Amino acid sequence: MTSDPKNILPEPEWRISDGYVAYPDAVATMEERVRAIREDGAPELVWLLEHPPLYTAGTSANAGDLLTPDRFPVYQTGRGGQYTYHGPGQRVGYVMLDLKQRGADVRCYVHDLEEWIIRTLDRFTIKGERREGRVGIWVDRGMGREDKIAAIGVRVRRWVSFHGIALNVEPDLSHFTGIVPCGIREHGVTSLWDLGITATMEEVDMALEDAFEEVFQRDGKTARACRTG
Repeated sequence: MTSDPKNILPEPEWRISDGYVAYPDAVATMEERVRAIREDGAPELVWLLEHPPLYTAGTSANAGDLLTPDRFPVYQTGRGGQYTYHGPGQRVGYVMLDLKQRGADVRCYVHDLEEWIIRTLDRFTIKGERREGRVGIWVDRGMGREDKIAAIGVRVRRWVSFHGIALNVEPDLSHFTGIVPCGIREHGVTSLWDLGITATMEEVDMALEDAFEEVFQRDGKTARACRTG
């Protein structure tokens, strides 16, 4: 059965930044775009970038999970979640979508972000998985070991989303030891390169764009499945 063209949403603008984007600059840019989407009808935006090494604290962050507070700058942020690390070799995807056009269901939106990462990883023969009670995407390493390969943190204002995902491509994994990532002590972190997939950032970006179209642009199938399942 073919999709009804009337149900396919307009393509968001895609932006890929070279170099490292300072975290306060990224937040300011997101804030302005969220306002413009809601008030001025600006196009939605998916922004791919890297940050210099830093930690962010979500709205549920526990101060005891910041293990080395002087190691990197620490930023308080309005997204959900706990402490996360951002830095070189990690592809951050900030997603500014008009959720009023996309079902007005935040739970399903987070499900779609997870699906986006899972399908991206599948293109590199990595099986990413959800885990009940644990935010993000996980990889089963065998022998009871599970490592996190991608983080998700979302904020929604007037039904426009911002913040988004962080996929570990080739970061320095030792940088995660300064925090308890997302408050989870029992499991570690991994990356594409740690798993033996030496993809370039450009290859990851292409995979992200292709997978995004599958999940978010083709007549809302994933969101419908979330609402009915």
